[in-house]
Amino acid sequence: MTAPEANPRRWQALAVLALVQFMIVIDNTIVNIALPSIRNDLGTSQAGLAWVVNGYLLTAGGLLLLGGRFADLLGRKRIFVIGTSVFALASLASGAAWTSGMLITSRFLQGVGEALASPAALALIVLMFTTPKERAKALGIWGGLAGIGATVGVLLSGVLVDLASWRWVFFINIPIAIVALVLCAKLVQDAPAKGVRRKLDIPGGLLVTGGLILVVNGLLRAAEHPWGSFGVWGSFVAGFVLLGLFVLVEARSDDPMMPLRFFANRTRVSANAVTILLTSAMAAMFFLVTLYVQQVLGYSPLQSGLAYIPFCVAFVPGMVLSTQLVTRFGPKTAIIVGFVVSAAGMLLLARIDASGSFWGQLVPATAVLAFGLAIGLPALQNAALHELSDKDAGLGSGVQTSVQQLGSALGLAVLTTIALNHATNAVHTGVAQNEATVSGYRLAFVVAAIVLAVGAALVAAFMEKVKAPENAVPV
Repeated sequence: MTAPEANPRRWQALAVLALVQFMIVIDNTIVNIALPSIRNDLGTSQAGLAWVVNGYLLTAGGLLLLGGRFADLLGRKRIFVIGTSVFALASLASGAAWTSGMLITSRFLQGVGEALASPAALALIVLMFTTPKERAKALGIWGGLAGIGATVGVLLSGVLVDLASWRWVFFINIPIAIVALVLCAKLVQDAPAKGVRRKLDIPGGLLVTGGLILVVNGLLRAAEHPWGSFGVWGSFVAGFVLLGLFVLVEARSDDPMMPLRFFANRTRVSANAVTILLTSAMAAMFFLVTLYVQQVLGYSPLQSGLAYIPFCVAFVPGMVLSTQLVTRFGPKTAIIVGFVVSAAGMLLLARIDASGSFWGQLVPATAVLAFGLAIGLPALQNAALHELSDKDAGLGSGVQTSVQQLGSALGLAVLTTIALNHATNAVHTGVAQNEATVSGYRLAFVVAAIVLAVGAALVAAFMEKVKAPENAVPV
């Protein structure tokens, strides 16, 4: 069987798609450092500030799966353009907001934009790059940029807040989106959704969206309230009930939103499962390191952002090695190596102390951690999209981006709670505040290292070893 003719502009098209994803990932982290300035300017309450962040996460996390299915049904390029446009317009509204309510509403709309654009873009990559070697390279670039984008978001936020205004953390998205939309019209070709019937599974869509929103809401609440509070466990119970009903409805549907055949591939399922572990550790690391350098070491927002430069530098060789490992040994080997190296980086982070040493403690730890994450993230995406058919490319992309959001929310809920509770208990025993705070961070980093080590073991035990032949044609 010969491979279908590839899009001659596929690498330029990848650059356009990756540019939008880079913008979206930046936005996930860029807002955090701007929150104090937003509070001072708009008079936003603490609860309102939480919704500035959580409104976005809630909407994106709940709608990503539905957005991926829309891409399969209505056309990936069309949904990508719509999602990018919504994200840009919502960014304009966020930057121009004169009240807290306007800002929070526009952040919800930004989440809608991500839920449409991100899975559609990833599905386009799967369909444009038809040979395993090229697909591994393309997904390596895509996954690597996601990791770098999270770091650049922290760096840019410090620069923009210090030198300009918090409004520019949103306005910066607009020129990026305009450039991407103009180039998209010329470079990105859609692929027909073969075998897909033009019908949306409404009951399934409502159940999975409601279930995911409730689960993410429970995780976000758990970061701020006790796990035994009704708002936390009630949201979890309701969310899992809806997701259980979703599975029952899909099993009986003639044209399900998520065909159960999706779960028949062990490599794909295990990759999505351990993605939650990697992204939870990564999200908690960014949050806690930022708190450490600002609250313990006394760095300004600009200095906090610049502290992540070694992370960005170390990420690049990891991306290169990830692609080489995937094309030579398959994604399983690359994922295990990435998880193990990332766990070592977390253990190095657990060496931090209240006095702090940028070159002696932070740089070695963040460099090793970045190198490991850069190996693991692209390989995970490659495995999560393994053997996807044309008609399920958007669905698979939606699942992958959904579990990334769930993992981030889980990491912030669990690992930061561990750190804060440990610090509070230490203060009650007479430990100085800074020492207690750092002690909590160290414990969280050790737990994150254990989580990553468990992820490596799960991949070794359950993931099939897949090594795609050089000239194979994907199913």
